[in-house]
Amino acid sequence: MPSASRVYSYSAVLMGSPILLKLFSHDEALASRVFRLIKQYEDLLTVNRAQSQVMDINHAAGRHPVTVSQPVFELIRCAKAASLYPGSAFNLAIGPLVKRWKIGFKGDTVPPADDIASLLSITRPEDVLLDEANSSVLLAKAGMEIDLGAIAKGYIADRVRDYLRKEGADLGLINLGGNIQTLGSPEGGWSVGLKKPFAADELIGTMDVENMSVVTSGTYERYFEQDGKRYHHILDPRTGYPLDNALDSVTIVSKNSIDGDIWTTLMFGMGVEKGCAALRARPDIEAIFVTKAKEVVFSSSHLFRFTLLDNGYRVTDSIA
Repeated sequence: MPSASRVYSYSAVLMGSPILLKLFSHDEALASRVFRLIKQYEDLLTVNRAQSQVMDINHAAGRHPVTVSQPVFELIRCAKAASLYPGSAFNLAIGPLVKRWKIGFKGDTVPPADDIASLLSITRPEDVLLDEANSSVLLAKAGMEIDLGAIAKGYIADRVRDYLRKEGADLGLINLGGNIQTLGSPEGGWSVGLKKPFAADELIGTMDVENMSVVTSGTYERYFEQDGKRYHHILDPRTGYPLDNALDSVTIVSKNSIDGDIWTTLMFGMGVEKGCAALRARPDIEAIFVTKAKEVVFSSSHLFRFTLLDNGYRVTDSIA
């Protein structure tokens, strides 16, 4: 990393998260334009307020299609494709289950099994109908809701990277609360921490990357406990319950942050062995799995350099 005196940091709170922008020039006007751009995309994509293009689609579920802007349509098309990946744990139509569980929000509780069973019938990604000619989206059944929270930050991080390039910035970093996208390659690369699960500010290690995105999803991010059991926010769309496997977190290193969003969820659903096998066909995407048994497993490690900081963990290569 270059010396801190050459790096200028700017911050704001958007999308419910602290946003950090790092530039190698003192340019408050550029930082302000970046945050304004993020806010514009948040206004298009959010499901956390009554009005947005995504909420317009949800309000019209089972009744009529809604024409949306090209960015929103493209993102929904991408999210649907990820949802239809064989055995996918990604599901853009999972909104009703997310709202019922309320994990990370006031009132979170384990829903009755009958509630989950009935909600599963309105969370089928096949029932999100896209009309390319009109850029319109129809949710086929009443009560359906799409939720782009699992993909929106990655999409926005990539748009910020593209905007910075257009503005002539050749070095920079944007952190959208867990989605980190880097621009350029400072001396030594960008150093990104790998968080230790359920430990506030401790790191398992660091990853050095250049011109790469780093996205981490973990069971420790949002959860609640009931009757001695922990329930985290990464729901399995096949069962309606939180995914229950050997993983505490998955980190994806890739060129585009949107791939990081998609593949962290896919990898959580597949687990270590199947996940490593699936990534053999994607040399442009690498995963770092952190298991409950305190193993750090790399699918491969050509896109980053890893330094272990916590000897309580053991680093292993792909087991596929």
